[in-house]
Amino acid sequence: MRADRLVAVLMLMRQRGRVTAAELAVELEVSVATARRDLEALSAAGVPVYPQPGRGGGWSLVGGARTDLSGLTAVEARALFLLVGPGAAVSNEVKSALRKLLAALPHTFRAEAEAATDATVIDPVRWGERDRPRPATVELLQSAVVRRRKVRLSYAGRAQESTVRLVDPWGLIDKDGTWYLLAGTERGRRTFRVDRILRAEPTEQPAERPEDLALAAVWAEVVEEIEQRRARTWATVLIEERYLPILRDRFGRHCHAEGPVGGQRLRVRVAAPTPLDLARQLAGWGALVDVLEPRSVQDHLARIGAELLSRYGEAGDG
Repeated sequence: MRADRLVAVLMLMRQRGRVTAAELAVELEVSVATARRDLEALSAAGVPVYPQPGRGGGWSLVGGARTDLSGLTAVEARALFLLVGPGAAVSNEVKSALRKLLAALPHTFRAEAEAATDATVIDPVRWGERDRPRPATVELLQSAVVRRRKVRLSYAGRAQESTVRLVDPWGLIDKDGTWYLLAGTERGRRTFRVDRILRAEPTEQPAERPEDLALAAVWAEVVEEIEQRRARTWATVLIEERYLPILRDRFGRHCHAEGPVGGQRLRVRVAAPTPLDLARQLAGWGALVDVLEPRSVQDHLARIGAELLSRYGEAGDG
């Protein structure tokens, strides 16, 4: 989790006054690029952290090393705790780091900083869903990423066949409660769902990781590839304008309004992996949606309707 690293960075700078990204990378066991991004994140959050150019440069707190964090204004302290505070809800380490940081703040700033820590609560559970606990494998994989060690995975694919792979772990992503491992393999970059990892065995073999790897950028590429596969079939539908927000909530980025067609109706494009997937999602709308094309989706809707009529028609008549 980056929140606890940001606090650790600030504590190191408080002790040393000036550090380089390379020094931070060694201390925190991350890449130089990651350390640099953490420093930039602190600066963007309003913390007075600035790069010092030239020979013997690095990054410094304004005014140099201090016994307290008097370089922080009340606004800057609040910005920092708003940034890292939500992480304390899921990490005892972050709670401990925040307590130490609070103790280092000037007394006049502590009340606002402490309030900022509790100002935001992150609830990752969607309405109507149960909380999904973090897989136990995540901590093991995080350790392998930090230590730069290869991991042997027993992995169940979509067809439930099990394979064993030796991978170079690059990083972990929590997307809406589902964890993914980005890793290098002999066939290039791969993405593994952590809940499909049957067994993860860390090794002492050094893992390879591209020096210029930006995990967020690589994940953005993965998301785009997955979303393209999820949008292989498009359909054109007509709906009343008032239902567009609901349709957008259901289809997300795969819902494009093309414009009005008269009255209160809109022409909208929606997408899913297959015509059957689209028909299943649209069937529940009944007569509220008119599917103009493609014919494949219309055919699936007709079959679904016939099946429902066959099963429940007589019960409804009685």
